[in-house]
Order: sequence, then C-alpha cells, then structure tokens
Amino acid sequence: MDTTNGKLNRKLRMGLVGGGKGAFIGRVHATAAVIDNRAEIVAGALSSDPVKAKESAPSYAIPEDRAYGSYQELLEKELALPEDQRIDFVSVATPNHTHFEIAKAAVEAGFNVVCDKPMTFDFEQAEELVGIVESSDVVFALTHNYTGHPLVRQARDMIKAGELGEIQAFRSNYMQGWLRSKLEDSGQKQSAWRTDPTKSGAAGCFGDIGTHAYNLARYITGLIPAEISCHLRTFVSGRQLDDYGTAIIRFENGGLGTVTASQISHGRENDVFIEIDGTEGALQWRQENPNYMTVRTNGEPHKIYFRDPNAPFATENHAAACRIPAGHPEGYLEAFGNVYRNAFDAMIARATGESFEKTNTIYPNVYDGAEGMYFIQQCVASSAENGAWLPMKYEKARS
Repeated sequence: MDTTNGKLNRKLRMGLVGGGKGAFIGRVHATAAVIDNRAEIVAGALSSDPVKAKESAPSYAIPEDRAYGSYQELLEKELALPEDQRIDFVSVATPNHTHFEIAKAAVEAGFNVVCDKPMTFDFEQAEELVGIVESSDVVFALTHNYTGHPLVRQARDMIKAGELGEIQAFRSNYMQGWLRSKLEDSGQKQSAWRTDPTKSGAAGCFGDIGTHAYNLARYITGLIPAEISCHLRTFVSGRQLDDYGTAIIRFENGGLGTVTASQISHGRENDVFIEIDGTEGALQWRQENPNYMTVRTNGEPHKIYFRDPNAPFATENHAAACRIPAGHPEGYLEAFGNVYRNAFDAMIARATGESFEKTNTIYPNVYDGAEGMYFIQQCVASSAENGAWLPMKYEKARS
C-alpha cells in the first residue's frame, strides 16, 4: 500500500523530459525536485536524440530500462507499469516549442506536470492546455522559480495584509548581458534556440526573462492588469528576436507598473529586482541578494527584512519556505525547490484522495502560464503597433 491513514508513505516518482548532455535547466529541475528528499528520479527521456537520451541517463542514476528514447515512449511504457511502480509526475525541461505537446500528452495520460516557463509556444496553445488541465484531476505547476524565495512570499503576505496600503506602482526588471554579442552564431546551444523564433516563440528576451519580471510583480502585488503598452527592440544586428524591451501596464485600481528586460546590458548576469510603491510604504527586493528586503516609510528609518524562519516578523509562508537558520544563504535552487515542494503537497493530496486548490495556489499554475503567454502576445502586438495600448486582463488569472 502507498498510503497509510491518508498519507503517502513513499517518495513521489519523477520522470524527467529534457536535461541531457549540454542542457542547463534540466539539471536544475532534477536538483530542485529532490532537495527535500520527497521525490526521486526514476525515469527520463533526456533528449530528442534517442542515443543522447540513453547516454545521459547514468548521470541522473536512471536505470537503463527506464531511460527512454522519447517522451512518447516514456508515457507509453510508464502507463504500462503497475500503478505502484509508474511515475507520479513529469517534469518538462525542454525548449519552448516542445512544452505544449509534452505537457498535453502527460496530462491526458493522467500524470501530474511540472513545466518550465514560458508554458507554451503561443497563447493559443496555452488556452488549449488550460482546458485540458481543467478537464483532468492532475496537478500542474509552472517553474517561475523566483516566487519560491522566502522574502518574495514575505512581501506578498505583507501586501495582502495591507501593510503597504494601496499598491499604486511597481518597477520590475530582469537584466542580463550574455547576448550583447551575436553568440548564437557561435553554435552555443542555449543562445541558438532562445533567439530562434521557430523554437522560442514570438518574443526573445521578453519571452525568456520578461515573463519572469511580469510574473514576479503579479505574484507579489496581486494587482489585476487592464491594459499594456510595450516597445521591444532588437539591438544586435541580424538577430531575429528582441533582446531588450519595456512595457507599461495600467491596472484596474489605477496603478501603473513597468517591466523592463534586457539581455544586452554589459556586466549584468541575472539581476531580477522589483520596487513596489504603496500609500503606506514601499519595498525593494533583488534576486542576486535574495536574503534581504528593504521596506521604506517616509519619516522612518529604512527597515531591512532578512530571511529567518524564526524571526517574529516572518510570515507563515516566509518561514515555511526556509530550510536553514538565518545567516546561511539560501538562493536559486532552494527557491526552485519550494515550487516543487508546494506542488508535491498538492500531488500527495491527489494521491490520497483529498481535494486541493488549483487556481489560487502558492506555486505558479497553468493559469499563470496562460497569463504569461497572453503577456508575451500582447507585448509583441503592442510593439508592432508602436506601443499601442492593448487589453491585458486574462479572465482566468488568479485573483
């Protein structure tokens, strides 16, 4: 028996799609999923090249008989196994243009899914995937991993509690510099597919990292967007997709937000940072120094909040997202792991016959993924019309 008194008495079984030799994000998924010892990688289809897929399996300790040559083979053969042996969830860690077909097939086969972002190739696919997930009982999580940082969750809780008053403005940014030169011409794998519209989608920089900045602001503030105006630029000559952009968002409460993303800024690595202005205070958080957050109120000393599960100011969600005491840095992998950990709670509830939330989840879900694709679509369309104001409210978005 897998369950005892309504609890799962084993680790969740993971099937990884993507992550073969030369990949980046697959190894991150694999590390994040097992960081809390609640899951184990038991199967994988690690590359679209069947030979490479099987050759990559030993580095994940995947047994030979469960190292598959394609995601189709993985799903077919895992379904043929007894229920107490087959995988519980599929992690999709492949280039953007393959996300939809893999996630769709996994959901239709009844497997839970953890998908990398952006969720699909375009908004049409995203809407279809939402419908497929809604008609199933699976857990679907999206790895907008910055939402997993303890102080991001602290900020979210403080805003929900009204500590900053009404939120009127934010500036959310993601700055990189690695594509300052035309790196894709060198054959470098990551740059090649991310700048290829047949693999990345309609946007380059804004699809890759602008979506992170937008999602972070939506997650923390809870503001409901109404309209968007965007300017995208391709500054590196000959590149097919944008490498810089800025969007202005009008919100239903009258607030304004800006999202800026760059992949051509010298010396910038993964500088995700956000500033939020409320009527009673303001806050600032930076991903490259994620264990500290500044809160400011006019006429008062600036407050520095620090990651500490035992601090009297720590909210429940802040504390739950920590693994170690204050002063020991937690960062990218731990935050990524928190998305998995919260999705695992829902997967276990499903496995034990309990109900679980599917819309307003603490982890990013299929609706966040669809909203991200709508954001990309509207940004590209607005930019093509010289920054025209276009609708931005996605009706199924989290409240």
